[in-house]
Amino acid sequence: MEIIMGRHPGELISSLLSSASSSSSSSLPVTADHWLLNDVIDKCPSPPVDEMGELEVVGAVKIALACLCVNPQSRPTMQQIDRALSMQGPPLSKPFSMITLGELLGHGAVLSLGSCSSLPYFLEKICDEQDILHSIDKIEVIDFHQILEVNGIRFWCYTAGHVLGAAMFLVDIAGVRVLYTGDYSREEDRHLHAAEILQFSPDFCIIESTYGVQLHQPRNVREKRFTDVIHSTISRGGRVLIPAFALGRAQELLLIHDEYWSNHPELHNIPIYYASPLAKRCMAVYQTYINSMNERIHNEFANSNPFDFKHISPLKSIENFKDVGPSVVMACLSGLQSGLSRQLFEMWCSDKKNACVIPGYVVEGTLTKTIINEPKEVTLMNGLTAPLNMQVHYISFSAHADFAQTSTFLKELMPPNIILVHGEANEMGRFKQKLITQFADRNTKIISPKNCQSVEMYFNSEKMEKTIGRLAEKTPEVGETVSGLLVKKAFTYQIMAPDDLHIFSQLSTANISLKQIFESVESLPDEESEGPAFRVHEQLTVKYESEKHISLHWRSDPISDMVSDSVLALVLNISREIPKVVVESEEATKTEEENNKKAEKVIRALLACDYQCIT
Repeated sequence: MEIIMGRHPGELISSLLSSASSSSSSSLPVTADHWLLNDVIDKCPSPPVDEMGELEVVGAVKIALACLCVNPQSRPTMQQIDRALSMQGPPLSKPFSMITLGELLGHGAVLSLGSCSSLPYFLEKICDEQDILHSIDKIEVIDFHQILEVNGIRFWCYTAGHVLGAAMFLVDIAGVRVLYTGDYSREEDRHLHAAEILQFSPDFCIIESTYGVQLHQPRNVREKRFTDVIHSTISRGGRVLIPAFALGRAQELLLIHDEYWSNHPELHNIPIYYASPLAKRCMAVYQTYINSMNERIHNEFANSNPFDFKHISPLKSIENFKDVGPSVVMACLSGLQSGLSRQLFEMWCSDKKNACVIPGYVVEGTLTKTIINEPKEVTLMNGLTAPLNMQVHYISFSAHADFAQTSTFLKELMPPNIILVHGEANEMGRFKQKLITQFADRNTKIISPKNCQSVEMYFNSEKMEKTIGRLAEKTPEVGETVSGLLVKKAFTYQIMAPDDLHIFSQLSTANISLKQIFESVESLPDEESEGPAFRVHEQLTVKYESEKHISLHWRSDPISDMVSDSVLALVLNISREIPKVVVESEEATKTEEENNKKAEKVIRALLACDYQCIT
């Protein structure tokens, strides 16, 4: 929304109110209630006008404006915004175009942007289909452990164990290695490998702290609790709602369901649905990339594809659902904020025969977080309240590492610097303190930065030059000088002989013959110069003063300066590779005329010479 508006919403609103107050003839201050949302969102046409569309668009705008509900004086942290966005309240009673800022800011209903079907409407203001296609062209597919190098920075990835294809990245910059885990899990589940352990210690480990100091139950205990709750609910004629993410945990839970149903023929007439278009599209990927999963899936695939479920069917929408008896429905969204999971929850929450099983991480402020505490009633989307009689069970199958996994992972890696990310502030603080206690006997630095806070670390690295090729054939003696070409590539330095340059690098040597020729060189009469002298390009006068003295005279301007610099360079190199006049007999009689001729030859040699260089 900040991109759409061009400014932070809080700054924009403050500016609007300030300018309105200063220009208003009324003595009363202008408040947010004087401004319609359409006045705030600059150059945005009216969004969809159907009732549901209006509510969702308002929810998306509310995300941008929610910061004013937290701290009107400054930008809030992402945790504060998340908590504000998780609040739930009565729906708006006005069309979108008639809602004022004051009404919106005072309204309790905040919808998750991820669950807002009007999100594409706002994205159209930022990018179009062509932009997306162009971005896809820039995506490069790499394999695990494949090393890539960009401008001297090397990186590769390891299996993360979070979802299919999840990766931890190792970045090597001038020998400093940084491991970024992202979302990871060290527990092997029904279809995924656990996250890999590196064979060396990175200098940095940026690691998630989602569960802080919490511990997961053993997997077999969780699976038994999960299937027992579902079986007992079905046996008493109830329905089971499982709000879950579309990717990762959904496929894991479906594997558990399908196996359990196969082992219990008495349940074969009870339907199981998964209600998520995204989960259905993801299923095709899971059915294809069996080779990326663990040995358990490989063994099952020898007989049949384990993701071709026998007892589970997709559910498109609530209109296609026949609620005529016991059933199990896995639906999005996991937080019960909106979508089919919220619709089914409101249909079933008042019946004590029904159950809601929450299988993943619970975000603070969501409806799932609310019902875990088992309130007597809940607020529905229409603003009314309903009794919460259904059973609520929290059985986490989250694919995020718990404290035991993370602490063991860090003990095996032994990084000197640990940066904690992806966690709720209080939980992250407890996690940090416990890690400090565990690593007290080691010089380990643990940092838990806030969102948008930069972390700067400094390393003293030694630059080492390695001799290769012919220069490396003989070990130099102490004090011996090694001569060669110093070649720098990215963050490495090598010394090699010129003849080896084309072997150990993409460079090569070549002989270039350069000839400096001055076409306009005229001798000056003796009466003008009082000795041998020449005029070069009519800009510069060269006078032979003595055997070790030559003087240059010119009037300063760009062309004369250029000519003088060139002649001066030749004069300064006279003792190196410049042709010299050799006196064959020192005993010969030197007349003044002979000396003048020799001086003339020297100067002409200076002004028309060949020399070589290597590039």
